[in-house]
Amino acid sequence: MSEAQSIQWFPGHMTRSRRQIEKYLKQVDAVAEIADARIPISSRNPDLDRMIQRKPRIILLNKSDVADPSATKEWISNYQKQNILAIAVDCKSGKGLRAFQPSIHQVLARQIETWKQKGMVGRTIRVMVIGVPNVGKSSLINRLSHGNHAAVENRPGVTRTNQWFPIGKGLDLLDTPGVLWPKFENKIVGEHLAFTGAVKDDVLDTENLAVRLLELLCRLYPDALQARYRLEKLDFSGLDGWKILEAIGQKRGMLISGGEIDTERASIMLLDEFRAGKIGKITLERVGDTI
Repeated sequence: MSEAQSIQWFPGHMTRSRRQIEKYLKQVDAVAEIADARIPISSRNPDLDRMIQRKPRIILLNKSDVADPSATKEWISNYQKQNILAIAVDCKSGKGLRAFQPSIHQVLARQIETWKQKGMVGRTIRVMVIGVPNVGKSSLINRLSHGNHAAVENRPGVTRTNQWFPIGKGLDLLDTPGVLWPKFENKIVGEHLAFTGAVKDDVLDTENLAVRLLELLCRLYPDALQARYRLEKLDFSGLDGWKILEAIGQKRGMLISGGEIDTERASIMLLDEFRAGKIGKITLERVGDTI
């Protein structure tokens, strides 16, 4: 089995983003934290808890369309036990987003009642949207704002400034740049973020990353892996990720001169297909996992 690769990536704009978030928190009523439903542990920045502190918050488990539904239900139940409201969404298609505004009103119920008592009926609610890069913040805002578009690209680090967007009547959202933390102390956390595209691919060893992903899928979702790449005759027991990657490359006809398997091309294809949900509905982190 290959060793987890150390992934550290903290560009200068990340430091600025963190300072901006701390500054703007004073101006918002609540926080909508977006996490990746496939990696609910790794995609939640531990620094955010310290920054947010007691500010009312909801968690949106995004990309739930490509996550394991049973695992997503377990995570929502787990957050509920911690008195945190969480909802499953897919920001690109809009699935689950009808629950967004009611959820904000639910976590702010006491504050809204206080405003009414003070004669501040209909006061605009301001919500900060926060999360690691490429987790879906801008897609959420574009779905809800109906024309007031935030920049969206399938790569991390696109949003660089804070922007306000009106969402219907009485609700404004603040888009913020994605914030990673200075050092991924746990190598597995860094890898899981890289699997899902939260870390730029050009700072990674793509082949090693693909091998690590294959080893994880082999353990968690062997049937889905075998079905997608027609590896039913391949015995996964004791087989390392490189052998599986080579088998996939051969199945897909990814060969170079001399009949050698193009493992780099196979690696890129594997990561793209995992991120697109083509291998199956997969969740890499479960409630109770220690990472």
